[in-house]
Amino acid sequence: MWQRGIRTVVLGATMVILAGCGSETVDTGEEATGAGTAWTLAAPLRIDGVRTSDGGRSLAVDAEVPDGAGDCVRSLRGELDTVEHGTVYVRVTYETRSLDRASGCTGTQRVEATVKLGEPLGARRVMVNSRDVYTPAGAAPPALRHCGENGCDPTPPRCTPSSYRQAINDTDIPEHTSGEERGCDDTWLVLDLSTRTGPVCGDAGDGCSSGVSQRWFYRAETSGWRPVTTNGDAGCAGVHELLPELPERLCASLPRLDRG
Repeated sequence: MWQRGIRTVVLGATMVILAGCGSETVDTGEEATGAGTAWTLAAPLRIDGVRTSDGGRSLAVDAEVPDGAGDCVRSLRGELDTVEHGTVYVRVTYETRSLDRASGCTGTQRVEATVKLGEPLGARRVMVNSRDVYTPAGAAPPALRHCGENGCDPTPPRCTPSSYRQAINDTDIPEHTSGEERGCDDTWLVLDLSTRTGPVCGDAGDGCSSGVSQRWFYRAETSGWRPVTTNGDAGCAGVHELLPELPERLCASLPRLDRG
């Protein structure tokens, strides 16, 4: 059985994480009236991309920050934090008034922060603010490739438990879903997925009862198993209406789906 849980990329070391959109208030000595004068240190709302420059000795980080009619962002900074275990850890911060309701900083804008590395990035990965991970592997220079929920190097589609877990993670279903393999070859995968229900649905024994089941059919792609359709009928008749190319050997003996 394979269970879909919370997915996190963990690489090497951990940096200091800025709490939310501000963990430090910068005293400007001005009165906190009108447009708001309390500047707060914050991390970007979102990282939109990372690319190399200066022969790989610098990084350009595209980030989304607050915007409005007045001054909403100042002192944008990109800093190299550390380099460990093949990963370059960087921080992007700025000061903002967006936490002040009177500031008018209700929109967003895209900005670019430069991080000096001192030496070429090479094949190393980049982690921004302990959250977003980028890699030069498989990217079109100078851009770096954003690593997804399955990491920077997703498991190729195979008939293995680890590959099945990745398929479950890539399916639009609730967390705490388990799966049973019903058929697999180099191109196709059939999984019966069951999601427990109840007031507390974590691990087994948490008070969850047996729940909703679905049968999913997947096609192999370079990045892993891609879900293509769901059908719970026995045999091939039902699924062949939706997926006629599915080999009969993978559906002929399928039992009717147990709905729990």
